[in-house]
Amino acid sequence: MTTMTETSARFREFKMPDVGEGLTEAEILKWFVQPGDTVTDGQVVCEVETAKAAVELPIPFDGVVHELRFPEGTTVDVGQVIIAIDVAPGSGDAPAAAPAQEPAAEPEAEAEPKGRTPVLVGYGVAESSTKRRPRKGASATPEAAAVAAAVQAELNGHAAPAAPAAPAAAVPAQGGRPLAKPPVRKLAKDLGIDLATVVPTGKDGIITREDVHAAAAPAAAPAAAPAPAPAAVAPAVAEAPAVVSDSARETRIPVKGVRKAIAQAMVGSAFTAPHVTEFITVDVTRTMKLVAELKEDKDMAGVRVNPLLVIAKALLVAIKRNPEVNAAWDEANQEIVQKHYVNLGIAAATPRGLIVPNIKDAHDKTLPQLAAALGELVTTARDGKTSPAAMAGGTVTITNVGVFGVDTGTPILNSGESAILAVGAIKLQPWVHKGKVKPRQVTTLALSFDHRLVDGELGSKVLADVAAILEQPKRLITWA
Repeated sequence: MTTMTETSARFREFKMPDVGEGLTEAEILKWFVQPGDTVTDGQVVCEVETAKAAVELPIPFDGVVHELRFPEGTTVDVGQVIIAIDVAPGSGDAPAAAPAQEPAAEPEAEAEPKGRTPVLVGYGVAESSTKRRPRKGASATPEAAAVAAAVQAELNGHAAPAAPAAPAAAVPAQGGRPLAKPPVRKLAKDLGIDLATVVPTGKDGIITREDVHAAAAPAAAPAAAPAPAPAAVAPAVAEAPAVVSDSARETRIPVKGVRKAIAQAMVGSAFTAPHVTEFITVDVTRTMKLVAELKEDKDMAGVRVNPLLVIAKALLVAIKRNPEVNAAWDEANQEIVQKHYVNLGIAAATPRGLIVPNIKDAHDKTLPQLAAALGELVTTARDGKTSPAAMAGGTVTITNVGVFGVDTGTPILNSGESAILAVGAIKLQPWVHKGKVKPRQVTTLALSFDHRLVDGELGSKVLADVAAILEQPKRLITWA
């Protein structure tokens, strides 16, 4: 998709690109430039979050930033212009700034026109021309509003607030439309609140959920004059209990970007692939000794060495011995697709949610190369710099729940993959070793697999091979 347009010989526009395969929208997380800043070809101007990852966007030409079309926190459709660049500053008058400050596809706070089609993923538009339910008391006189404020104050057990000289005016967005995210617009619509009357407190004049709740509260209704409570009303409600706002007892977090994609993928996988999970508990004392020795090996200097490295190598060897496990199900053609390569996924917990980048062609890597790839993958994920390409094309995955002190679990397959290995915590436990009970390092492994691709015999062989290697790591030499 073309990501830039020319409005004139002087001004060029940069559109939101499709930074992942088939993505339709992205949220602007942070702008790194402001109007008036000089930019150069390849300079990163903003960071956006897609359904797969956070991605930095570079500008493809030199110039001076003329206009940012959307504020931070706005979800923008692919193909919409997000920034205008003056590529010939000082050569003439600048065109008028575009009024659009939010995606045109966002639902309006006013009544929906009949026949309008759905415009956001996950948001449908009713076919009828149903109008917004008016907020109770919205058309009341200032005197009535003042009485309402006094009554609510009595309900809450305190005196009525002093009336302001004039109601505070909302700060509209450029072009006359208030700035608000789609979930906030929906909340306002459900509560019967006109966003044009709401005073924004968010950054850059964005209306927040709290602003909408404040506007919906009767106690916040503006009064033009002091509001004495009628004597006949106050005694009747003086003993009423205090009302606790639901907003103070709950926190609602919009699900979007990476978290939304994870939720959809997990539901799709759980209800598409028939999962089977098998477990095995294994003595990994010798593996832990090998890890300690590798840390001192000069060939492993400068790379991350830990039990996960040996476990990853053990899984790769098990797949080599049982290649049928490395496959995918082609629903359209009703075929099993055997993979002759292994893109090894490693589940990583990040502030934006769980992501699963993978090591491309992990089956061809030596132990030092695998260690370097693992270290780079983990560092990139923690920094939030994992690209969509790094998360595409996985074949099997490892999830290390042991780092949280968990013994094991029943992991859900990543969509399109055949198997996922969960590694539990490695603990010192009493274990029968050479006929005697001794303290040994023990862990539990769990292998989930797609039963359309992998039957019980094949899944058991793979899991048993991984366990055998971890119990006797020298098998890495004889089996590899």
